[in-house]
Amino acid sequence: MSLFNLLGVDLGVLGTIKKLGGALAEGLAAAGAKVAVLGRNAERGEARVKAIAAKGGTAAFFSVDAISRCSLGEAHEQIEARLGAPTILVNAAGGNDPKVTVTADHAFEQIKLEDWQANFDLNLVGGVLLPCQEFGPSMAKRGRGSIINIASVSAHLPLSRVVSYSSAKAAVLNLSLFLAREWAPKGVRVNTITPGFFPAEQNRKLLFNDDGSPTPRTKSIWGHTPMGRFGESQELVGACVFLASHQASSFVTGTDIRVDGGFLSQTI
Repeated sequence: MSLFNLLGVDLGVLGTIKKLGGALAEGLAAAGAKVAVLGRNAERGEARVKAIAAKGGTAAFFSVDAISRCSLGEAHEQIEARLGAPTILVNAAGGNDPKVTVTADHAFEQIKLEDWQANFDLNLVGGVLLPCQEFGPSMAKRGRGSIINIASVSAHLPLSRVVSYSSAKAAVLNLSLFLAREWAPKGVRVNTITPGFFPAEQNRKLLFNDDGSPTPRTKSIWGHTPMGRFGESQELVGACVFLASHQASSFVTGTDIRVDGGFLSQTI
C-alpha cells in the first residue's frame, strides 16, 4: 500500500492539462493519491484522467476558470463530494503571452497595461492567489495540507524577453513565503518548485528550428546549464511527491526546490 493511501490523501491539481502539470498529476497518482484535474479544456483534462486511470490511478476532471473565485468554489464542492477533502494543492497553471514578450520589434515601453495584467492574472492571480484562497483555509481547518506552487528560474534571475512572466513568477515566490509563515501554525505547508528549462509546445518555436536543430537561444540555455540539456517532465515528479508527503517533508515549509540542471548555480 502506498504512502498516500496510508495517509488517505486526496489531491487537487490546477493546470495539469499541459505537459509539466500532467506529469505531476500522473506521478502523484502513481504514488497513490486521488487526483482532481482542474482546467478549462475538458478534452485535454479528460484525456489526462484516462491516462491516469489506464495506469491504475484514480482521477476526475473538473471544469474551472482559475481567475474566478466563484468557479473555484463550485469545483471545490464537487471535488469534496466526489473524491473527498483535498489535502494537497499543486498550482501548476502558467505561461507567457507573446504580447508581453520584449523583442527587437516590440520594446518594453510598448507593452500594454491590459496585456501585462492578463499575464499576471494567469501566473499569479489565477495561478496561485485565488486557488490558495479557496483551498488553503479548508486545509487549515482540518489542521493539515501541502500547497506546492510552481515557480520558474526567471523568478530568481529575470530572463531576456519574458519580463512580465519573470515578474509574476517572482511574485509567486514571495507570496508562497508569506503563506508558509501564515499557515504553518495551522498545519499547512507551502513550498515552491523552480523548474529549469523544460520544452513545451508553446515555446518550441523559440527553442528549435523547423529542421529540429537548436536555435541560438537553446544553445545559450544549454551553455548556461551545467548538465548541458533540457529537463524531462518526469524529472519534476520526485520533488513534488516529496513535498506532498507529510511523512517525508512534515517539517519543510517556505522552501524552494530547484530542478534546473544547475542553471541558477552557473555564473561564468
